[in-house]
Amino acid sequence: MNSERRKKTTEQILNISRLYYLDNLSQLEISKRLKVSRPTISRALTQARETGIVDIKINDPFQDVEALKRQLIQKYHLNQVVIATQTNDNPEAILDALGKVTANYLDEIVHDDDTIGISWGLTMQAVSRHLKENHSVNVRLVQLKGSVSTAKENNYTADTMNNFSQAFHTQARLLPVPVVFDTVEAKKIVMNDKFVQTVTREGTESNIALFTVGNTQMNSMLFRLGYLDKNLATYLQKNSVGDVLSHFVDENGTIVDQTLDDRTVAISLDDLKRKEYAILVGGGAAKLLPMHAALQGNYANVLVTDQTTARSLLNM
Repeated sequence: MNSERRKKTTEQILNISRLYYLDNLSQLEISKRLKVSRPTISRALTQARETGIVDIKINDPFQDVEALKRQLIQKYHLNQVVIATQTNDNPEAILDALGKVTANYLDEIVHDDDTIGISWGLTMQAVSRHLKENHSVNVRLVQLKGSVSTAKENNYTADTMNNFSQAFHTQARLLPVPVVFDTVEAKKIVMNDKFVQTVTREGTESNIALFTVGNTQMNSMLFRLGYLDKNLATYLQKNSVGDVLSHFVDENGTIVDQTLDDRTVAISLDDLKRKEYAILVGGGAAKLLPMHAALQGNYANVLVTDQTTARSLLNM
């Protein structure tokens, strides 16, 4: 008799649980359907949880993010990881999410008398769009590498620097020279200019560096600019995974062509390592390999990325 009663009780608990958790009926609706009292339903749901008939699991995305942060910090010896919790893998959505969280992070860390060195490109522009007005005093802005010397290409420097200047109530120092010179001799002549020397020195001495990475696909900006002849482009695609501040590196973060690097105008990778904040911002499949290379080379001590890329980096 007791066994039969227990069986009926269990069947009732199962029935009530299915109606409540699977069919999303309210306790009142279940009460009317089964012709049992509300307290009976409440007790049945409690028993279902206590006996393990119902196992409630909460998938906390923020808990997952915290675990990702800890693992990335440990793997790449970072000081901080910021992860954007975008809802899909659309490149534009990732870019916008990265811009937002990076802008918020900058608002937290920038203080009086800081100097922010900035790269260029779509990622930096996305950050600049989300910047808040910052009330720190005497903040300086400086461009970390040379620019694009053709009107046919837009590296978004003007928009980016204008947005940064407005947010931090200052005027950015631009570096009005090509990012890559045709010859080392031509670069040496231009770099002797006092104004250029001042800007490059400020970039080197900046305590905050904000940068992204580029890949070696033919549609990437450095490949479209015409600075790289066909043979060099082929060589880089074979031996490099991408660039860090226009320094082309292999999977370990080692420069792959010193001759090209000698023609490149950007703060050195060694100088990047010495920053108080060397903030690498990037996400999406196309940037995965160069991001890994930059992290392997210890060129960043802060990483800002999206959840999918964060997991991919951990699997490399």
